[in-house]
Amino acid sequence: MFFKRKPSSVPALGEALAGRDKEMPVASEHFVNGAALKGPYPEASETIYFGMGCFWGAERLFWQLPGVLVTAVGYQGGQTPNPDYDEVCSGQTGHTEIVKVVYDPAKISLETLLKTFWEEHDPTQGMRQGNDVGTQYRSAIYTTTDAQASVVAASKQAYEAALGQRGLGPITTEIRPAPDFYYAETYHQQYLAKNPRGYCGLAGTGVSCPVGVGVAAE
Repeated sequence: MFFKRKPSSVPALGEALAGRDKEMPVASEHFVNGAALKGPYPEASETIYFGMGCFWGAERLFWQLPGVLVTAVGYQGGQTPNPDYDEVCSGQTGHTEIVKVVYDPAKISLETLLKTFWEEHDPTQGMRQGNDVGTQYRSAIYTTTDAQASVVAASKQAYEAALGQRGLGPITTEIRPAPDFYYAETYHQQYLAKNPRGYCGLAGTGVSCPVGVGVAAE
C-alpha cells in the first residue's frame, strides 16, 4: 500500500481507516526466549507499553533487561482496529509503534525500565524520531495501573528538568492509560534477533535520567 503524504497529526475520531475485525496472526512464542507471546503471563507480572520510534530497536533494548519476561511489538494509541503495518505507516490509523513489556517487579523496577526508555530515544521530537518522520514514531508511555502512572509522572518531571538544564525539552511523550494494543505481524516480532544487521534508528539525547524523584537505579 502506498500513501504519497503522511499527516502530521493523529486523525480525529471518524477520520481514521476502518481496519478490520480479525486479529493479526502472530507467532505463539517469543523468538529469543521462547516465552508465550500472548500469555498467559505469571500472576505477579506487570505490563507497560513504550513507544520510542521504530519498534525494532526499542524491543531489543527491553528483552535484554534481566527481569523482563516477554516483549512484543504492535500498534497502539489510534482508532483503527487491527491495523497492518502499511496502514499504520500511512499515518491514517492514529497508532504509534509500541513495545509491550511484561516484567517481574520483584526482579526489575519500573524505574529501571523508565530509565532505559528516557535515555535511549529523544522524547522531545513530537511526531518523529530522528530521520523517521510520522505519527507512528511519536514517543509514548501507556500504563496499566494507577501505581505505574504515578511513577511515570514523577520520572517525566525529573527527566524534563534534566533536559531543560541542557537546553532541551519540553517532553512531548504521550502518557495515558493503555488503549487497545494490536500485535504487529510476526515478521516484526523480535526483528533484530532474526536480522542482526537490521535497521535501528534509536538515538538518545545524551542526558542521563536522574536517580531519585521517582527514578531509582536498580
